[in-house]
This record gives sequence, C-alpha cells and structure tokens, in this order.
Amino acid sequence: MALTPLACVLLLLSMQCYISTLAVILKTINAKPWVNEFESIELSCLIESISTINPRIEWKKIKKGEPSYVYFEKEIAGDLEKRAKIREPATLVILNATRADSADYRCEVTAPNDQKSFDEILISLTVRVKPVVPRCSVPKSVPVGKPAELHCSEDEGYPKSQYQWFRNKEEIPEDPKSSPKFFNSTYTLSGEMGTLKFSAVRKEDAGEYYCRARNEAGFSECGPQMMEVYDINIAGIILGVVVVVTVLLCITVGIFCAYKRGYFTSQKQTGNNYKAPAKGDGVDYVRTEDEGDFRHKSSFVI
Repeated sequence: MALTPLACVLLLLSMQCYISTLAVILKTINAKPWVNEFESIELSCLIESISTINPRIEWKKIKKGEPSYVYFEKEIAGDLEKRAKIREPATLVILNATRADSADYRCEVTAPNDQKSFDEILISLTVRVKPVVPRCSVPKSVPVGKPAELHCSEDEGYPKSQYQWFRNKEEIPEDPKSSPKFFNSTYTLSGEMGTLKFSAVRKEDAGEYYCRARNEAGFSECGPQMMEVYDINIAGIILGVVVVVTVLLCITVGIFCAYKRGYFTSQKQTGNNYKAPAKGDGVDYVRTEDEGDFRHKSSFVI
C-alpha cells in the first residue's frame, strides 16, 4: 500500500522521536563564557535526551592540550577541589574563578542503556583579570623644543591592557588635532604600548601627568607626576663659557711667567762635574784593570 506524503512525514518524525529517546544528547547555553577573577561562573551542560536513569558524568579541564579531571566519580577533583560544585544534572559551577581557570572544559556523559550511549560538549572559559597599578615614567623637567617620552605599563591584566594618558585630569586624545587644547602639540600616543612621545615640547605641555590601564575587567591608575618645561638660558651659557676660557688663560699665562723666571728649572749633577780627590802626601793612586777602581801604594822620599 502506497503511503501518502503526510504519512511519510509523520513516520519520519515518529522514528526520530524514538531514536532520540534512545540517545544521550547534550547542549550548552554558552559555549564561550567569561567571568571576572574571583567571581563565580556556571559552565552549563544540559541533558536534552536520555533514557538511562543513572548516567556517568565527568568533567575534564584541557589546558595546553593536556586533559585533567575536575569532576570524576561524583567528586570535584584537581584544580577545582573545594572551589566548585555540580548543579544537577551536569552543570559545573566554579565558585571562585582565578586566572589559572582559563581553559577548555569538556562535559562527558555516558548512558549505557541508550542506543547512542555517549555524548560530550566543549566549553571555552575566559577569566578576565583587572589591571594592577601601572608603572609610570614621567621626566621631571624638559627644556623647550627638546623631545620627551612618557612610559606606562603593567603585566597582570587579562585581556591585555590598553592605556590612556591624562594631563591635569584631562584625557589626552590619540590625535592632537581632534582637541583645541592639544591642537598645537607635537606628540604621538600609543594606547597599546602605553607610550606618549613629544617630538618638541612646548611651555603649554607642562603639567601633572598620569596613566590609566584598562581592560574589560576594570582599570587602575598610577599617581600624578609633574613635568616642568623650562627655557634654555643662552646668555648664561655664553657667560659661563667666557668665564671658563678666561680662567684657563690666566692659568696658562701664570705657568709661562713662572717658567721664564726659573721656578721650574733645577741643576743636575752629571759625570763631567766629578772632581778627583787631591793626592795626599806620599800616596800614589794606581787604577787596576781587575778592580776598576783606584788603589794606592806608599812611597818613601829620601
């Protein structure tokens, strides 16, 4: 007997319903959840279909490709021990998430009495970490027209922090041309690297500077630091050079005069100045080849 199209559809639906009642099927509300550090988070693992009364439920944490149990034989284990619980039937609740909990988690359900006896679902958890107080470097004083660099960084925030610079409590825009107050400034600002570089500072660039590091978890700021901008005293520099040259000239003239007057000459005794001692009466001096010195001999005068 031929089946009508409507009968075929009803037959397929009934077969699908029958098969689904003999298969374990999982789903999740959010496959890529995120949470701020030290807050709680649910990794949902919902059982849509199952006929086995007491299925085996396991959770594994996968980090750098290495799996480890966090729920096994109805007990929390591994990194989440005493920090997590299971909400029936299979949802994993992390009570106090830390940055080390960022990883992939796999929910596995085994139902021996079902025709499709195994199913799993993968959830990627991201734990966001608020930035710590950044390290800020601001020069104390810079001469007008000279370059200057300000630096800001911190290494704890996740995701990676972005940086903002402020002068006198007013945010410095990345493009100086976008603000009338900074229109004539010559700087480049990198929100990713945290650097503020002036190619030539102006008197108007003086003020209190501080930096803010921020990400999706929050922000932190360093304390304000004063940067002074001063004019270079050209007249003072020239005067100082003239004084130094004058002092050096006076010293040179003094040394020359002292040399001419003989203060630096000394009389040295040479071999030509040696005078042999006078001969005594009745004594002849004879130089011998072996001794290389004078010897004397007695002589009698009759």
